[in-house]
Amino acid sequence: MTPTNPSSGSSIIDSRFLLHAYCNGFFPMADGREGEIRWYAPEMRGIIPLDGLKVSRSLRRTIRSGVFTIRYNTAFEQVMRACADRDDVWISETIIRSYCELHRLGYAHSVESWADGTLAGGLYGVSIGGAFFGESMFSRRTDASKAALVALVERLNARGYRLLDTQYQNDHLATLGCIEIPQQDYLLRLDDALRCSCRFI
Repeated sequence: MTPTNPSSGSSIIDSRFLLHAYCNGFFPMADGREGEIRWYAPEMRGIIPLDGLKVSRSLRRTIRSGVFTIRYNTAFEQVMRACADRDDVWISETIIRSYCELHRLGYAHSVESWADGTLAGGLYGVSIGGAFFGESMFSRRTDASKAALVALVERLNARGYRLLDTQYQNDHLATLGCIEIPQQDYLLRLDDALRCSCRFI
């Protein structure tokens, strides 16, 4: 059943409702920059197994070179707005305000790649229990978002997380080890992950 936000007429999604939706396998996307919020629970769900991230030799060289400095939660809204800076966008102002509130509450996080003092790429997502729900990523320099993803997976493994949800699989994510699993399998993994007590920060 698709959830119905009790505050759907407002400019922000209620944080408790949003977290409850994630715990039940749903996530929101907007119809364009100012469109209606819709809720999704794909029959085939994208995940990156935490022992299955594919890191190319060239990416390893880039990371070892130290060109990027990885930071966490220092520019959360900047990362969101950079992810939304594209033609085909589902990150509306309502989405941005809602996730900034989750960030303030300690549930939403950004992983950032900085180069020469400038935000070069990154990603953001939601952390509940031992599950991390990846929302979006962006890159202004080659490999910047990939470096952030590598740092994310390293952190999740170090802190005992069980699930990295990417929502959907696409060609780009597939090259990094993303796979698709049926919704029923996903919900079992989600239930297992939510039983864990993990701290992202």
